[in-house]
Amino acid sequence: MKKGWIVALLLLLVGAIGAYVWYSRLKNEAQAEGGAYDDTLKPRLEMSTMEITNMDDDVITMNVKMLIDNPLPVGFKANKLRYTVYMAKTPIIEESYAKTIEVESGDSTFITLPMKLQTKKMMAVLNALDQKNIDSTTYGVRAAFDLDVPILGERTFTQTFEKRLPTVYVPKIKIEDLDFGKIGLKRTDVAAKVSIENRNSFPIQFTDTHYRVSIDGKEIAEGHQPEPVVIRERATTPVVFPVTMKPGNTLGLLPKMLFNKKDTPFLVTMQSKLIAKGGNKMLNQSQMNTVVRGTLADLKKD
Repeated sequence: MKKGWIVALLLLLVGAIGAYVWYSRLKNEAQAEGGAYDDTLKPRLEMSTMEITNMDDDVITMNVKMLIDNPLPVGFKANKLRYTVYMAKTPIIEESYAKTIEVESGDSTFITLPMKLQTKKMMAVLNALDQKNIDSTTYGVRAAFDLDVPILGERTFTQTFEKRLPTVYVPKIKIEDLDFGKIGLKRTDVAAKVSIENRNSFPIQFTDTHYRVSIDGKEIAEGHQPEPVVIRERATTPVVFPVTMKPGNTLGLLPKMLFNKKDTPFLVTMQSKLIAKGGNKMLNQSQMNTVVRGTLADLKKD
């Protein structure tokens, strides 16, 4: 019986020595090659691309593609990934990815993380940077994922990676005036005079723009501008979007439009695709939805 215990202990000792030699060899190889995960053999996370897919007044949605690399000789499965996005060291997004992630031994995989950014949070950081005259900042992602089995004595791996990039501003749209032209029995011409502020260091094109105009809760017009509109860098560009409407939609609103502008609300919605060639890749090909509200009394007075 005693001999059996001695044999078992010897086998455990040999196994432990073998595991140590195996780990040391792989770690030394990792160090010689530049090493993953700070010269240690652990799963490595790396941000590949970040793409803004939609922007509106309240929320910016984006997709962040991440690479997960597994340098270990065994595969692993992660049941949950938690991540926090930082801008200028300030957390602006905190979410989790609930899908199971599996990576085979010595392999890697890409996953796409959907993210929603509250516009107010981002603007608070941008305003703080503006006050300090800082035109670039550090974007970072801190990610942690839980494994179904421990690897190297740990069940949770955490990594933070950062990139310094120019600050990105969402273009700001303001309705300056709704210019009603000749009012006729068959048609009324309207021009939506808009100013678009681009605080970025690169020009932006608005293309395939669709817009709708409502007054006092009633939609009176819509239009489409398929041609690109160029918004200069670090400037406010005036743009006129023409729309045509039938007077049947407006005749009942004329008294309010003429004599009660203060209490007559308007609503303009715009949907455009942004082109930022040579600029920040996050903005390029993104969809921007804008809602502008006010009263007719807020519009420019001639």
